[in-house]
Amino acid sequence: MSSVRDFYDALAADYHLIFPDWDASMARQALALDAVVRARLGAGPHQVLDCSCGIGTQAIGLAGAGHRVVGSDLSPAAAARAAAESAARRVGFPTAAADMRALPFRTSVFDLVVCADNSLPHLLTADDLRTALSGMRRVLREDGLLLLSVRDYDAIRAARPASAPPQVATTGQGRVVTFQLWHWHEDGERYDLEHFQLVPDGDGWEVRVRRTAYWALTRGELTDAVLDAGFTDVGWREPEDCGFYQPVLTARRGRP
Repeated sequence: MSSVRDFYDALAADYHLIFPDWDASMARQALALDAVVRARLGAGPHQVLDCSCGIGTQAIGLAGAGHRVVGSDLSPAAAARAAAESAARRVGFPTAAADMRALPFRTSVFDLVVCADNSLPHLLTADDLRTALSGMRRVLREDGLLLLSVRDYDAIRAARPASAPPQVATTGQGRVVTFQLWHWHEDGERYDLEHFQLVPDGDGWEVRVRRTAYWALTRGELTDAVLDAGFTDVGWREPEDCGFYQPVLTARRGRP
């Protein structure tokens, strides 16, 4: 998965520019996710692993909501930034550079494992998906909660779009434009993504391009994979119901 690590290492310093207002997005997402967690696990606070924490978009918000958070990410640059950004906001938490297929944590230590923001679909094979989900289950306590979020791939697979809408962030140097081009594989399930950022540079633009790949897993496919990994009580929450910007899957670890 070195290409995924390279993608996020290169993007780590600029990731916040995907959002018009990163702090406002963190607060909104935390409000929605915390409500889902409290509905399933109770008020807490809970011991949380965000195993695809990136620069901290979900983890910082959950720490601010009072949960005891640990962050890990395949990208060392992203994990280091998450630690720095959380400390700057006085909700500091430990982070580690770790592949979600080989989580370096003891068995049965977390109440909640989060893998949000369309991170799991970077795994392109059924074996890698099974390995990652089994590892997430291993580090959860009995009856602990798994929380995943992915793009709405049921709709996306039907349409197979060639791009995603542009996003604009305003900085002290001017506006930054972010957009994506998608190149679908012949199987109709996987696609290569080109991630473009246009950054003001004098009278012109600096163009930053990063590339990665995804597996467009439908709700049914992801539900089956979660059940096959030994989870129970799988359910979906839609954006219009829970307020999070992507569909959210929750599942219980269940008994060993």
